Amino acid sequence: MCLAIPGKILSSTVVNGIRLGRVQFGGITRETCLDFVPEASVGDYVIVHVGFAISRVDREEAERSYELLESMGLLKAEFETDVEAS
Repeated sequence: MCLAIPGKILSSTVVNGIRLGRVQFGGITRETCLDFVPEASVGDYVIVHVGFAISRVDREEAERSYELLESMGLLKAEFETDVEAS
């Protein structure tokens, strides 16, 4: 099963005509394609699925999602997997 999770856009740039952003998910930062959310800007929260931001979400909704994922232990498991892969 795949999850779409919220992340905060830290920066945005265009590379070879593709809008990319550094998006933070708790303690993890990933490069994400922002082309599907042209209205999103630095500081906004977006829902990301398999490396693509698919919609904007407000901060309160993002925080509720983080709390739910944390309570299920999913953020910790993802962070540990990310650290092991580094």
